[in-house]
Amino acid sequence: MANWDKRYAETTDRLFGEKPNEYVRQVLARSDFSAKTALCIADGDGRNGTWLAKQGLKVTAIDISAVATEQALAHDKARGVTVERIVADIAEWVPEPGRTWDCAFMIYLQCEADVRNRAATLASALLNPGGWFIAEGFAPNDSGRGSLGPGMPDLLYERDQLLDAVGDLQVIEALNGWIQLDEGTKHQGTGWILRLLARRSKVAVREASQFGSKAI
Repeated sequence: MANWDKRYAETTDRLFGEKPNEYVRQVLARSDFSAKTALCIADGDGRNGTWLAKQGLKVTAIDISAVATEQALAHDKARGVTVERIVADIAEWVPEPGRTWDCAFMIYLQCEADVRNRAATLASALLNPGGWFIAEGFAPNDSGRGSLGPGMPDLLYERDQLLDAVGDLQVIEALNGWIQLDEGTKHQGTGWILRLLARRSKVAVREASQFGSKAI
């Protein structure tokens, strides 16, 4: 796995830009989206979590990098918002019992497939009835991966794997295609990506305790 502390510490520019991811913006603009609480997985230096908080959502953000989280807290303060930020490895993290959210974002979580799929399954289990799961990431493509995206296949978002991971959520969108990214110094160019939008039905929430790890 990449050393994200090192990557964030070595740059004076925001790795993925000042603005939120465009798919995050698009989801919030939906007429049927009315979430009040959000979980942001791998929020890095806070571009998505800070923006969501600015829109009035109560945000919890998880990231493996303490350096990125420190930077994110500074960005929160500069924009006059408060975000609950937790430094943790998503391969092991489980929240305290009873915690749930109205939506969960997994935007460019770049890690091994088993960790990524676990994160998607966990996030799905933590959704309130009617809650949303939103993901975007680089995906495999037979015609080439464009100018962006990791070279290791295990780091790419496989659609069928991700659909299995979110279980019984209703799939609203599951799209592959080329997009032009303009996000900071790291995401400049074309990439073949997967976008997934899924929603929990209005039924009882599953217990995250099925994952068997201690809450952090």
